[in-house]
Amino acid sequence: MFKGKHHYGEFLEAGERISTNILADKLAALEEGGIISKTVDPTHKSKQVYRLTSKGIDLVPVLVEMILWSAKHDHQTATDPNFVLRAKHDKEGMIREIMNHLEEELS
Repeated sequence: MFKGKHHYGEFLEAGERISTNILADKLAALEEGGIISKTVDPTHKSKQVYRLTSKGIDLVPVLVEMILWSAKHDHQTATDPNFVLRAKHDKEGMIREIMNHLEEELS
């Protein structure tokens, strides 16, 4: 949602050190819940592209709030400090910008 990752391999390399079976289960659950969709990558037919659906994009405000909560209460958070500063300065504008960008990807 925030880091522009769309492929299974990108999620694996994201730094969370999630196991392949757990990642596959989580992606399947998100797809089943209508949060993401999976399609064949038009440039690499052997890869799948994962994208947020409109339902998933609607979670942006909730997740921004969770990130701000984490930054405030978890001193070991991996949250990008620049993201937090920007969200504190103009949260609504930031949310609008993120959601607009994600909605453009759906088009």
